[in-house]
Amino acid sequence: MATVATRGIGVGVTKLQPHKPKHNKSLFLGQRLKIRPSGEAHCSARFSVSNPKVVQIFALGGEWVDTVHNLFVGVGVGLPCSVMQCGDVIYRSTLPKSNGLTLTVPGVVLALGTLSYLWATPGVAPGFFDMFVLAFVERLFRPTYKKDDFVLGKKLGEGSFGVVYRVSLANKPSSKEGDLVLKKATEYGAVEIWMNERVRRACANSCADFVYGFLESSSKKAAEYWLIWRFEGNSTLADLFQNREFPYNVETLILGEVQDLPKGLERENRIIQTIMRQILFALDGLHSTGIVHRDIKPQNIIFSEESRTFKIIDLGAATDLRVGINYIPKEFLLDPRYAAPEQYIMSTQTPSAPSVPVATALSPVLWQLNLPDRFDIYSAGLIFLQMVFPGLRTDNSLIQFNRQLKRCDYDLVAWRKTVEPRCGPELRRGFELLDLDGGIGWELLKSMVRYKARQRLSAKAALAHPYFDREGLLALSFMQTLRLQLLRATQQDYGEAAKWITNLMAKSGTQKDGGFTEAQLQELREIEPKISKKANVQRNALASALKLQRKIIRTLNESMDELNRRRKSFWWSRWIPREE
Repeated sequence: MATVATRGIGVGVTKLQPHKPKHNKSLFLGQRLKIRPSGEAHCSARFSVSNPKVVQIFALGGEWVDTVHNLFVGVGVGLPCSVMQCGDVIYRSTLPKSNGLTLTVPGVVLALGTLSYLWATPGVAPGFFDMFVLAFVERLFRPTYKKDDFVLGKKLGEGSFGVVYRVSLANKPSSKEGDLVLKKATEYGAVEIWMNERVRRACANSCADFVYGFLESSSKKAAEYWLIWRFEGNSTLADLFQNREFPYNVETLILGEVQDLPKGLERENRIIQTIMRQILFALDGLHSTGIVHRDIKPQNIIFSEESRTFKIIDLGAATDLRVGINYIPKEFLLDPRYAAPEQYIMSTQTPSAPSVPVATALSPVLWQLNLPDRFDIYSAGLIFLQMVFPGLRTDNSLIQFNRQLKRCDYDLVAWRKTVEPRCGPELRRGFELLDLDGGIGWELLKSMVRYKARQRLSAKAALAHPYFDREGLLALSFMQTLRLQLLRATQQDYGEAAKWITNLMAKSGTQKDGGFTEAQLQELREIEPKISKKANVQRNALASALKLQRKIIRTLNESMDELNRRRKSFWWSRWIPREE
């Protein structure tokens, strides 16, 4: 008679005991285990089976179950205890914990902060990828040219830093692919090649289509930098300004046909809105990659006949603040007619750029401290003024306007109050155009032309302005629409707060509750700060100390700048191809 017994240990507890094999040869090398469950209801139950056939069936069934169990679970010597079930509950609890990633709130915050910094303007992570990956790959696969590959054609223009020609490829003289523009630059040519290659990789639609650039030194003359672009059109925004039909002549270029519509403010406003949107899109592309143009003006904005959009040209004065190329703290390149009041894109106390990795890593900090992109926004605001007021499109009238604005402390509202009462029909018509739709055009203009750079809108914020809510002459592409929606979603709307403050201040001097009375406002105006002699002496001493500190820092920076200038000798210009 065979007896099968089980002894309880506790409710829901499983007692594990190794099952010793009956034979020396086992199906598995690992030790098999038998699990004997126990329950409180049958803890001390003992039963017997007297039928030998039943005992034999139980024995065969148990061996078969063990074989199947080991086939799928235990498969060899040295497997973890979680598989072999070779330990007890206490032993398993002392096994080393998993090395998997554990998410914590501080860790997530730190990771998000790091990613935000790496992708913040001008972009540390994109900068490293562009410089050490994209630039290298581009040099491997781009086509190369030399002096003999081009046939010079008509001279298109000449400036202080170079001459521009219409050229064609020698092997493709009549094809559209061979229709090119060549600029022979004697100064800032290396800078312009660098900037155009950066723009071609990062934001090709912002500037003219750059093809190639190299240093040509085979002639008897001084070495020249040759820069080649695809020919996209003859007309700059300055050329279009000279036409009396402006802005209707631009409408014809953009749409490709003459519109049979009555002329008026609404139609003009729609055309100007389209031009400004395209200029701001181009500026946003440049600024997002860390490039500040510093010479935005109608002469440097060309109309591309192929894409029917306005693009930016002439990057000789531009600076790449992601790596510090063409940036010298105490020097500036600008056109005084369109330059912002500060003239410098960053503080003169900012030292020269260090090594490339360090400059790239620190670029988001310096960008947020100085907001250099606002320099270009001021210039774009003056172009906006010229489109609205025809009388400001000549050099003399623009210089006169700048003088008037300076006398008004660069306050457009004060300038308008000065000139509007005695202005002629052209100025009055311009103010009427800006006042359409509740004056949103005037609000955009005021937010672009401000004395302090930090108070001006960025290109992204300007594109999200309500002035551009209406669709222009051309329907926006899907990507442009998506980009605008993203910009507007990320910009904070201060409209309701501004209305609340305006309503509150409007109550001042009235009998309504809230706000100040006229007497209280007058009393506030007459309050003068009380400064004791002791405080005045302390303030003078502090000012003297700060002045001395600035002088020391300036002297040290000048010395370091001179050393860096001699040491660097334009390291990045070594990447420019040379023709001997």
